[in-house]
Amino acid sequence: MDKIIVTASALLGMALTYWFFLMKKEAAVAVAKSDFSGSSIDIVVSGGYSPQAVSIQKGKTTTLNFTRRDENSCLEEVIIPDFRVRKYLPLNQKVAIELKPEKAGEFKFSCGMNMFHGKIVVK
Repeated sequence: MDKIIVTASALLGMALTYWFFLMKKEAAVAVAKSDFSGSSIDIVVSGGYSPQAVSIQKGKTTTLNFTRRDENSCLEEVIIPDFRVRKYLPLNQKVAIELKPEKAGEFKFSCGMNMFHGKIVVK
């Protein structure tokens, strides 16, 4: 009986691990539209990026406001390679990055050490 319990627990553990790392999809947060300043979204940098996925419109200028709350040196900068952006993020200060995507798709961003990731979904 104990072999059955151990085998079932192992299979359950493998299934949960597979789901968490490969199948779990985060919902993309859409940008807020303002009448005066265009579209913008706030991203908090603390042990990763929150929200991890943002949805913006193709051809529209959008401002991503990054605020780093974590003292981890890995999170000191954000890199968005497809837009050739590399910005230093001072602690507890908002850093605005303006993007105007010309094509639809998913574009990744990460910390300077490529340990924490997020994505921009352009529709």
